[in-house]
Amino acid sequence: MEEKYNPIQSYPDWRKPTHLENQTGQAVKIIIILLLAFLLLGGCNGRAATTTSSSTSRAIQNKGSDTMVNIALAWAEAYREVDPSVSIAVTGGGSGTGIASLINGTVDMANASRAMKESEFEEARANGIEPVEHVVAIDALAVILHPDNPVSELTIPQLSDIYTGRITNWQEVGGYDAPIILLSRETNSGTHVYFLEEVVRQGDSDNTDIFAPQTMLMPSSVGITSELRRNPNAIGYDGLGYVDPAHEKIVAVAADESSPFVYPTLEAAASGAYPLARDLYVYTAGEPQDVIAAYLRWILGPAGQQIVANLGFVPLPGD
Repeated sequence: MEEKYNPIQSYPDWRKPTHLENQTGQAVKIIIILLLAFLLLGGCNGRAATTTSSSTSRAIQNKGSDTMVNIALAWAEAYREVDPSVSIAVTGGGSGTGIASLINGTVDMANASRAMKESEFEEARANGIEPVEHVVAIDALAVILHPDNPVSELTIPQLSDIYTGRITNWQEVGGYDAPIILLSRETNSGTHVYFLEEVVRQGDSDNTDIFAPQTMLMPSSVGITSELRRNPNAIGYDGLGYVDPAHEKIVAVAADESSPFVYPTLEAAASGAYPLARDLYVYTAGEPQDVIAAYLRWILGPAGQQIVANLGFVPLPGD
């Protein structure tokens, strides 16, 4: 009888899997399974750790005024010692940027060196947000010149004529025969808006004057001071806390020709004697709650207001 072909019998002995090979294969499979299980458990533990961490650490997003950014950073740093569980992220970009972020719901607190406009309130309400205003400090806006400029006093009407381009030579206000170089913050800055409304337009809501076209718009206080220090014919303005009297000349300002000239000091700003004193604001989306409410209470308290004074701004009057 013809013997039937058996594939196993015909397989060469050296190609057949041995018992040892079978055991090795099973061991490899077990190791792979164990590794997968370990990775899965590690991933679960990682997620659990993240959840635990986020439940004990709370964050506040704070953005806005470049005038206020140094105060805001100092507040955030000091508050870390008060409540280490609260993380406060501070960025500048200008009052307009901070207010826009509040309207869009991307920040908890918006810093502003000007009051919000009614159009901005309406835009926020259209997004379901009701901004709440908090006055947190006072600032004196200083008019600054190059130290070599002999001019030491200017009225607000004179400043308006200078910044609109009606006065173009320093000789017209008691200085040298030289062209006036205009420096201003950029349009997104709350300081720019305040200067436009209170100086260029002299506080008149019906006035439509604007900055002269030759005005150089600077993105920051540093830009203004840097240009001012190298150009003896320049004029600029800045928050008192950013002015260095050793390198910049501060001008005494009068509301008009019949008013006294007053230098921007903490006392003059607090009393209202200096005509270019202004409030500094923090806006929140609705009445502040929980960690934001606690942080604002601390800002308005003795420790927060001491930081305001330390940085050259004016603390709020006490009770």
